[in-house]
Amino acid sequence: IETPVPGEAILPPNIRPIAAGFLALSNFIVVLDMTVANVSIPHIAGDIGVSLDQGTWIITSYAVAEALTVPLTGWLAQRFGTVRLYMLCMSMFGLFSLLCASSLTLQMIVISRLGQGLCGGLLMALSQTLMLRIFSLEDRGKAILLSSMTVLMGPALGPNIGGYISDNFSWHWIFLINLPIVAACVASAWFFLRP
Repeated sequence: IETPVPGEAILPPNIRPIAAGFLALSNFIVVLDMTVANVSIPHIAGDIGVSLDQGTWIITSYAVAEALTVPLTGWLAQRFGTVRLYMLCMSMFGLFSLLCASSLTLQMIVISRLGQGLCGGLLMALSQTLMLRIFSLEDRGKAILLSSMTVLMGPALGPNIGGYISDNFSWHWIFLINLPIVAACVASAWFFLRP
């Protein structure tokens, strides 16, 4: 029987892989969204009627917002609770993804991407924190490995996924694919992490 370290919640062994998988998936989708729009800028810019130079604000706004929120994560998590903040940020990330997909102007998509980035920066740190909390001290290496894999795979796969979706479907789907993943991650946090 594992004795939890004070302040940590260690999940039963049969639930850990499920919770860890959803936490890794949430980290993956946030990191993926950093690069998924890169190759889709010509499609988006053409559709909303702006130049390619103006379209780069879609990428920049996400990256800047994400970088701004990462340092605030610890303070916010202590103030509101890690799991509660994770679920809120994941839900808001989904809402901003929906707003990105339904954007008709450059201003709307840039503001939506700012919102996505604000939530995404918090989610990266929160998912890693929760990943470390659900594993015992001996198994934390596995948690770090799983988290690191998603951080490396997201930017590598983002342009490929974004290009494929934009060329074969519509650029709107690069944001809409987030919605079922967000729903699954929020549901898993509700069932597995809340206790």
